[in-house]
Amino acid sequence: MATEHPELARALVDACYLEGSFLLRSGATSDHYFDKYRFEAEPALLKQVADALLPRMPPADLIAGPELGGVPLAVALSSASGLPCRFVRKAAKTYGTAQLAEGGPVDGQRVVMIEDVVSTGGQLVESIGALRALGATVESAMVVVLRDPVGSENLAAIGVDTVALFHEHELDLPSGH
Repeated sequence: MATEHPELARALVDACYLEGSFLLRSGATSDHYFDKYRFEAEPALLKQVADALLPRMPPADLIAGPELGGVPLAVALSSASGLPCRFVRKAAKTYGTAQLAEGGPVDGQRVVMIEDVVSTGGQLVESIGALRALGATVESAMVVVLRDPVGSENLAAIGVDTVALFHEHELDLPSGH
C-alpha cells in the first residue's frame, strides 16, 4: 500500500469496500464498490478523513460538497478548518428559498469542492458548473478515493485540479482489484 496514511486506508477499505455487481453513476458496472456512507456515518472515521485532508486543502473561502455524499465531508472539513461550507443540490428545490447552493451565498467566493468517491467526476463537474454559474470561483476539488484517473482528467478539462487522499490503486484491496 503506497500511501502516507496506511492505517486510514485500511480502515476505509474495511469499512466500505464491497464486492458484487454494481451500477456506477457513470452508467458503467463494476465488480467492486466503495460504500462511502459506511465511513461518512462513522464519526471517528469521518474525522480521520477530514484531518488527513486538511493539510492538503488548497486556499479557499468556502468548502462545498454535492448532495448527498459530499455533505458530511463538507461539514467535517469545515469543522476541521474553520471555513464555512455550502451544500450543492442536484437541482434547486421548488419551495422555500429554492436555492441550488444551501448555507449562504457563493458569489465572489473561492470554493474548494469535496467529494467522497470519484470515477468519472460527473457529479463534481455538474456541481462545479452550478457554483460557477452562481458566481463562485472553483479551481480545486478534493476527493477521498479517486477510482479512475478519468475523473481527474474530466475535472482538469474544466480547469479544476484534483487533490486525492487515496487513489484506488494505492489501496490494498481484496481479490487483487
